[in-house]
Amino acid sequence: MKILWLYAHPEPRSLNGYLRTRGIAEATALGHEVIRSDLHAMGWNPVVSAADGTGGTERFLVGDAGHTAFRAGRLPPDVTAEQEKLSAADALVVQFPLWWYGPPAILKGWFDRVLVKGFGYGTGSRYGAGALAGKRALTVVTAGARASSMAPRGIHGSIDQILWPLLHGTYFYTGMAALPPLLVGSADRATEADADAAVAALRARLRGLETEEPIPFRAESSGDYDDELRLRPGVAPGASGLEAHLSE
Repeated sequence: MKILWLYAHPEPRSLNGYLRTRGIAEATALGHEVIRSDLHAMGWNPVVSAADGTGGTERFLVGDAGHTAFRAGRLPPDVTAEQEKLSAADALVVQFPLWWYGPPAILKGWFDRVLVKGFGYGTGSRYGAGALAGKRALTVVTAGARASSMAPRGIHGSIDQILWPLLHGTYFYTGMAALPPLLVGSADRATEADADAAVAALRARLRGLETEEPIPFRAESSGDYDDELRLRPGVAPGASGLEAHLSE
């Protein structure tokens, strides 16, 4: 497989940096080709602006302007380069520290600028049938909190729910198969043994990258949703939380 390793951490000497180095080495040893995007090292600009669209003086409607610029081949070169990397990849590994229950701003800005309408999604082509269908996405996330506190009954909430906007609203929305995330807890207090255990867990996930079952989100085209995109009454009756959007 060809993997785009999308990495967002400002400190290369961090546990994240160690995992990235070892993870890329493991993926290469498994025979995968790895394309790299180290957002901090690249000096990635995460801010969407009119320069990403029309660049003119008319009102800047972000979605429409990005779509128009994409179709006309007028997106900025840094955005186009990342789109080319993602287009060439069979799988996406997204690695970051969890800050305030989400990805760092620099990574959020990569999704904002790269996954424009026409490239990342289109009308009627979402949630399992997006433009990036056929690709697989693995999230590698570190947290200062203990992993046990991000379990289903943990005080912080389940990591799957914390990352729902990324797993469901970004990966699955654009058609990618979202794999269960790999959480490495207590990152700031990790010992050498902890780091080695995290590498072993990452190695195992990379070995299963091609075959692991993705999170079973319900596709928009599954028939489970009505014309208002609400679950039909007979689907997951009585359920109203996020889990209702997982197939049984």
